[in-house]
Amino acid sequence: MSARSHRWVSRTAASAFVLACLAALHTPATATPPPPEGSADHHAGSQIAKHEGAAPVDPAQLVLDGSTIPGMDVSSHQGDVDWPHWWGQGKRFAYVKATEGTGYRNPKFGQQYDGSYQVGMVRGAYHFALPDRSDGAAQAHYFVDNGGGWSPDGRTLPGTLDIEYNPYGDDTCYGLAPDAMVTWIRQFSETYRARTGRWPVIYTSTLWWDRCTGRVGDFTETNPVWVARYADSVGPLPHRWAVHAIWQHTSTPIDQNLFNGTMDDLVALARG
Repeated sequence: MSARSHRWVSRTAASAFVLACLAALHTPATATPPPPEGSADHHAGSQIAKHEGAAPVDPAQLVLDGSTIPGMDVSSHQGDVDWPHWWGQGKRFAYVKATEGTGYRNPKFGQQYDGSYQVGMVRGAYHFALPDRSDGAAQAHYFVDNGGGWSPDGRTLPGTLDIEYNPYGDDTCYGLAPDAMVTWIRQFSETYRARTGRWPVIYTSTLWWDRCTGRVGDFTETNPVWVARYADSVGPLPHRWAVHAIWQHTSTPIDQNLFNGTMDDLVALARG
């Protein structure tokens, strides 16, 4: 190789090296992947309790005269549930976490969902929403496909959309503006309705709902509301709802709820 050719090759290699360095400087860093879905801690109200606190509730102050029906909700956090024990404690309905986002299924769902039914409870499934991971339709389909369906047997409650504080970061409203959040919830709700024939129950807290929907959505004509408030009264309801279906009043020693009605009313909700 001539000296002239050698100089050309050396300059070409040097130029290529410089260009590669410049490209590296202008290439954006790979985004940090989102945390995996499905921590056992993400049960109904787990993030509400963290953000809003949980005052001790004196059971003696709660009205248990037949005008309300005691119930409970569980997730993989509880493991295998002793259903005969809770039936003996007067619980007559249960909600069981089925899914989260589109990447998590409760590994204890079968024992919990079937076990509550076998002991005599009216039961239903719930979905922990992650509105920043996928659209409402995708998560509704995932929920129905993995235990969140409904049947008109009088023992199966409509599925519930659990929508609350973001467990994976500081962005309380998952990066969505109020109008976008309302659209996401409506999309989930309408997809669930199309798949099952029922509108889902919406589980939330008044503070989260009013902040993240901006008090612009109205679901009162379609969706019963299940409100979380760990105090001795249900308090103000989320925007536009005048009456609640279920109140989650404590998470000690397990998530406990009161259905706002008689046993006949609960069965009527199940039957649709």
